[in-house]
Amino acid sequence: MSSTLLLWILLALMFLAQTPQRCGGQLEEEWCIADEQTPDEELQMALNWACQVGGADCSKIQENQACYLPNTLQHHASYAFNNYYQKLKQQGGTCYFNAAAFVTALDPSHNSCKFEYLP
Repeated sequence: MSSTLLLWILLALMFLAQTPQRCGGQLEEEWCIADEQTPDEELQMALNWACQVGGADCSKIQENQACYLPNTLQHHASYAFNNYYQKLKQQGGTCYFNAAAFVTALDPSHNSCKFEYLP
């Protein structure tokens, strides 16, 4: 197989991997959540970046706000990562956070805490 053909195949696969999946003709909703296997120190650094540098709106994970509880690093990071991802995915923002997060089709919202989804 020629290297040019291989390059075109790889580019096509990369494009398909970036294309939102459809389920029954509808776009599948996706949320970005923290990976529970990420060490706390790395998760905290990623959370700090998302809230301070990345532009995530972290106001709802502050004390006495709708998404403060459960008051865990995992939950707060998931909320911040998803907020960043939803706002910036159309401009190339990813759900990577130095391997501290991943995309899921399961809505992580609970009680009064709604994790935003933007198509």
